[in-house]
Amino acid sequence: MRELPQHKKVYEALREQIALGRFVPGDLLPSENELCAVYGLARPTVRKALDRLVSDGFIHKHQGKGSIVRGAPKGIGILSLSGTTSAVGGDRLETRIIAGPEIRKWNEAFSYAINEEERQAGCIYFERLRLLNGVPVFFDITMLPHIGLPRFTAQPLENVSLFNLLRTKYQIEVTGGTQQLFAIRADKRLREHFLTTPGHPVLQLNRKIETSRPGLFIYSQVFCITQNYGLIGTF
Repeated sequence: MRELPQHKKVYEALREQIALGRFVPGDLLPSENELCAVYGLARPTVRKALDRLVSDGFIHKHQGKGSIVRGAPKGIGILSLSGTTSAVGGDRLETRIIAGPEIRKWNEAFSYAINEEERQAGCIYFERLRLLNGVPVFFDITMLPHIGLPRFTAQPLENVSLFNLLRTKYQIEVTGGTQQLFAIRADKRLREHFLTTPGHPVLQLNRKIETSRPGLFIYSQVFCITQNYGLIGTF
């Protein structure tokens, strides 16, 4: 795994400080000159990190004032590339590992076809239950090709954002994707996870997510009970 570029190190450091509440909405970030001094970097490098924070919704720039904190993106980002953890906020979202991560054989990824290289390599498989304010809201099944992700099964996945893990440990960015939405009724497994009644309506999403690494896709199947929350975001 390669070391993160300098602008990504600054981005990650500032992003974490915002997520942890060290900078709250309305606060001014240190100036570009101050950040250059703190991190020992040139202005273009610092500016690149700030531009990324703008595009990800953590700050906005105000001419004559500087970089103003907006806070971590809000809402349930299941439809958004920001991912659930960063959209909801780690302090409100709890993630429990139900199965895996483990290496498995595979022939298909939910409703998506896989190629021969993926089939031969096998997949990294895991299941997670996500609770928002203590209430089960998401149950997700994820499959990653077992290609170029060394020691992934040893990585901690409880209360961790998958997108953040891929970005910081493997320098893999999520860039886009496709998803299919279905309205279903809870089967026995979903009733147990969501603590709900037989036949309760559940939203199912099958997703094929593109990344910055050519040929590497994330496949996931997400089940969601949404009666108490609206789903927002773009994909």
